[in-house]
Amino acid sequence: MDGRKLEYKGEEALKEIERLTMKADEVQESILKQILTQNRETEYLNRYMRGARDIAEFKRCVPVITYKHISPYINRIKNGEDSSLITGHQITEMLCSSGTSGGEPKMMPSIAEDLERRTFVYNLILPIIAQYVPGLDEGKAMFLYFVKAETSTPCGLPARTVLTSYYKSKHFKLRTRDPWNDFTSPDQTILCNDSNQSMYCQLLAGLIYRHQVVRLGAVFASALLRAISFLERNWKSLCEDIRTGHLNSSITDPGCRSCMSIMLSTPDPNLADEITEIFSSTSCKGILCKLWPKAKYIEAVVTGSMAQYVPALNYYTDGKLPLVCTMYASSECYFGVNLKPLCDPADVAFTLLPNMAYFEFLPLGNNGTLTMDFDEDEQVSGDKLLDLLHVKLGCFYELVITTFAGLYRYRIGDVLQVVGFHNKAPQFKFICRRNVVLSIDTDKTNEEDLHKGVAMAKKLLEPHDAILVEYTSYPDTSSVPGHYVLYWEILCHGSRMDSEAPYDPRLLEECCIAVEEQLDYVYRRCRSHDKSVGPLEIRVVEPGTFDALMDLFISQGASINQYKTPRCIESKKALKLLNSKVEASFFSPREPKWVPNMYSSFL
Repeated sequence: MDGRKLEYKGEEALKEIERLTMKADEVQESILKQILTQNRETEYLNRYMRGARDIAEFKRCVPVITYKHISPYINRIKNGEDSSLITGHQITEMLCSSGTSGGEPKMMPSIAEDLERRTFVYNLILPIIAQYVPGLDEGKAMFLYFVKAETSTPCGLPARTVLTSYYKSKHFKLRTRDPWNDFTSPDQTILCNDSNQSMYCQLLAGLIYRHQVVRLGAVFASALLRAISFLERNWKSLCEDIRTGHLNSSITDPGCRSCMSIMLSTPDPNLADEITEIFSSTSCKGILCKLWPKAKYIEAVVTGSMAQYVPALNYYTDGKLPLVCTMYASSECYFGVNLKPLCDPADVAFTLLPNMAYFEFLPLGNNGTLTMDFDEDEQVSGDKLLDLLHVKLGCFYELVITTFAGLYRYRIGDVLQVVGFHNKAPQFKFICRRNVVLSIDTDKTNEEDLHKGVAMAKKLLEPHDAILVEYTSYPDTSSVPGHYVLYWEILCHGSRMDSEAPYDPRLLEECCIAVEEQLDYVYRRCRSHDKSVGPLEIRVVEPGTFDALMDLFISQGASINQYKTPRCIESKKALKLLNSKVEASFFSPREPKWVPNMYSSFL
């Protein structure tokens, strides 16, 4: 495709954004009417609307729900009942969410048209970025994409992640091969189920094309940092492959061997020497810019829990490459795009695309003040919801969606703040995931699960005349992979713990694993299978530490009457205080139990 066609393609994409956002209200009304018309005969809607298609009737009668309300219908479809339970379309697959319900990943219904909508969003990204970054069609993109092994529901529907679904679809495999879609990674390496072999081959390809790479990225910032760690461990083997023109024997996947053997057909000792010299330096600061000197930016999710990785990415780029967060999406629905891709990660805002689904918003707090004491299982009246046109600047909302695939007034669980408008479409900043206190990768640990784990571990202390006085937590991402840290203040009585060595390492290590065993399915898979989360750590602090922590927060304006120990610490001053009081540190001695099942493809 020549430059003029690419330019036209980009202009058309930008015009479509303007058209959709200028008529956001009309587009939203049309979307809801289409959903109600196409799905009016479903068992679910008939239960509440009795065949009506009227929007007012929908808002008056259809309840606001969470996953536990729709899961009985989804389970029936997984077991072979017809898609017409919830949608007028044929459900083609179940998408496994990283969120959990009852310890297992949520399963989201998906229809063929959903792939069209996701592809539509992907096709907007490059035209948006190209407005600010020239020359993107003059080189390759080293994007690290991965799939997970998929399974099937009892009735034979594929069960897989939303990204695996897209990479295995014709929309990705048969995409137009133009300069904007010129990836260093051959498709066979992306579609390899073995994540280590896939990582090795994708990084090898990226190094082979190092002087042509103009874009770097991964879906999540955490994945990019794992890739850097992988490079640090394997660069010698990668250089040897480049030097000799022979692929390492550890790569056994037939697709990977085939495509990489072709790529390595001509040995390149000079390139191997260049890479060796870079890795032989004493510091990895700025190494991404050294390895890929023509790179113009890094693309990855750096909002929400991924924001904790921004300092590390800035270190590996020496602050020279913008961190670009392009879109806002989930297993349930793709929502919107970032129209200012070069903004600071802390300022990322997403413009909602009104043709993706029907959006409603549950207000959280008053006058722009966020109220965090909300409950997933709380019954919410439909008349509390606002449509897209009636959200207010500065206010906080929980996103609620209605989709063609059969989710109706479904609470996503994301807390958003309105920070602006593009034409009639609101722009949102992602604030947090509801009730999540800890996250390293795709794990999302809420306060309830954390408390269950700590309560189980506390029982191990009791026979030793020891009491857990107080605790808090922190996601430590200073190393790769990151890990959970618990700060414990322990009161010891009697003589069962030696006064010179009051903390029995075996006991505290067992406390670590006791906590991990109580955390959800997603966490345990990240720990045991994906190795994307490291061993949990307990740091025992000296007596009086949590009194000092309370004093710190009160000195900063917290109310002494309403103070509660935060279960996750974000304040740098508070972390500095806690770390200054640490007397001993212990890590989980083994991985928590994790048993693969039909849901094991959730990531």
